Amino acid sequence: MTAILRFICLVFISVSVACTGQKKEIAITDFFKSPDKSGFALSPDGKYLSYFKLEGDKQNIVMEDLATGKSVQVTNLTDKNVNYYFWVSNNEVIYYKKSPTGKNATLFIINKDGSKERQLNDNEKSRMRVLKDQLIDDKYLLVSSNRRDSTVFDVYRLNVRDGDMEMAVKNPGNIVNWYTDAKAKLRLATSSDGVNETLLYRENESQPFRPVITNNFTTTITPIAFADGRPNIIYAISNANRDKNALVEINCSTGKEIKVLFGNDSLNVVEAQYSVSRKNMTFVVCETWKKDKYYLDTFSRSFYERLDKLMPQTESRIVDRDKDENLFLLRTYTDKNPGSYYLYNAKKAQLRKLSDVNSSIRVEEMSDVKPISYVSRDGLTINGYLTLPRDKNPKNLPLVVLAHNGLGNRSSWSYNAEVQFFANRGYAVFQSNHRGSSGYGKEFSAAGFKQWGAKINNDIEDGVRWLVKQELVNPKKVAIYGSGFGGYIALNSLYANPGTYACAASNSGVVNLFSYLKAIPPYLKSNLQMFYDIIGNPVTDVDYLRQASPVFHADKINSPVFVAVSPRDKWINPAEVVQFVKELKKKNVKVTYLEKTYVDNMLNTTEDRQNYYLALEQFLESNLKGK
Repeated sequence: MTAILRFICLVFISVSVACTGQKKEIAITDFFKSPDKSGFALSPDGKYLSYFKLEGDKQNIVMEDLATGKSVQVTNLTDKNVNYYFWVSNNEVIYYKKSPTGKNATLFIINKDGSKERQLNDNEKSRMRVLKDQLIDDKYLLVSSNRRDSTVFDVYRLNVRDGDMEMAVKNPGNIVNWYTDAKAKLRLATSSDGVNETLLYRENESQPFRPVITNNFTTTITPIAFADGRPNIIYAISNANRDKNALVEINCSTGKEIKVLFGNDSLNVVEAQYSVSRKNMTFVVCETWKKDKYYLDTFSRSFYERLDKLMPQTESRIVDRDKDENLFLLRTYTDKNPGSYYLYNAKKAQLRKLSDVNSSIRVEEMSDVKPISYVSRDGLTINGYLTLPRDKNPKNLPLVVLAHNGLGNRSSWSYNAEVQFFANRGYAVFQSNHRGSSGYGKEFSAAGFKQWGAKINNDIEDGVRWLVKQELVNPKKVAIYGSGFGGYIALNSLYANPGTYACAASNSGVVNLFSYLKAIPPYLKSNLQMFYDIIGNPVTDVDYLRQASPVFHADKINSPVFVAVSPRDKWINPAEVVQFVKELKKKNVKVTYLEKTYVDNMLNTTEDRQNYYLALEQFLESNLKGK
């Protein structure tokens, strides 16, 4: 569909659903409510259902016997949170306790009835990653940890019976990822020199790793699974020798790609599903404006066709399954519905609803999220999303530009609480997948390298201009807002694109790229050159990094600014943010400053969310609607 046709459809739909009565303003707490139940998982034998249960601001693990329906809460934490867990046998789960300070989590194991809880490690001074959630010889778990050297991750066999850790493979200093086969044998690794990445392979654990394929970091090969009965063949998502990701077979003995299972010049594979029980690849997921499945076997096609009949006009994703692949845990959603969790019995084709993600949200009160596309000033097609308030005539609206977070991330079609919150308050919401965003091929991604504060900002501004030209948006009532990278873009845009934005709001946004690069943790140092290629080199790109860092340009900012930051933020220098705010105030710039009690840009408690979004709402009300 062309951009013009999309626009015509968008306006038509918006006019047809516009409310004639007074709008209902939904409470902040309703939009940003934590789910009462989340983190659903199944025991491997499919006899038990586990999940997080929220009480106050603490969540604990609950087990339900699916045969009897009886439940038991197996953890009872009051000072820390369980932030992740997984089953390692039919009777045991391993979980992480995370302290309020946000330091590295500590690992525990506990029986499904709540008995025999044991601490496996004290992870306050190091980080640990579980490589395979599968016990070896009923006692060993394969993990990677930087306990020996903070800059690298070695592989250990963690004995879950006594907590002992025995090194399995010592990292020579350049390994950035480890991969196991279906039997939890360590067979693959990825090394990096900062610019080039090499896939390493070994036939068995008694042999050394040897290099197989080397590519520049812009070319990615992500292993999915080893092919059953062909120990040297892997399935992988790869964009080697192509712009878009494809699902391929690779012969690790020769390093050659031997077969394309799914590939398309216009479709980018973002996910691939392997069936352990059927031992084959089942489908891939490609994302354009929306995620779509493309089936590789008839079983998967009929499986999802049955689900579509049971849950029409909704998206569904498998979040877990039992070993026999009869019981499945599903998460559903749409653009207007946060979704629900379901237990699906495939043999009986029966669904059991487990919980709503947010029971306070009413779909009929939410706004449609529509795809748009436009052309940047240098001729690049940019895709994005536009959400119009459902109770207003779609003309001359105030606009909130929501810049996405993350290096190489993107905005996607799904339920977004912030988008719906802004739309409910009467704002149009624009999300741009500017150059550098993922999902559009490696050429589009690379087009954003060293364009922070330059062409990335221009792509977003060109989208604003396009909306103004369609008379949807009031050019004097445009705000830009984001978290993390999006917060940086918001602050940067005030002086990089003067006159476009009436105000800007930043949540944990970087203000100094020099400090940001300096703060890269030791375990990511092997990727430092990659960061330099994408963001800029603090030695050779001094002028560019200075131009792209808001902290050096307070004198150029005259519009109101909202800044939220935590004194304990690890990726930005809070003192520099405070100094930046002081410089703005010296110029009599209107500044709303919010010091957060939590570490990152996530809003952990109900009180956190209420305080944050109330302050943001008042800031926008004053500086957009009040103009």
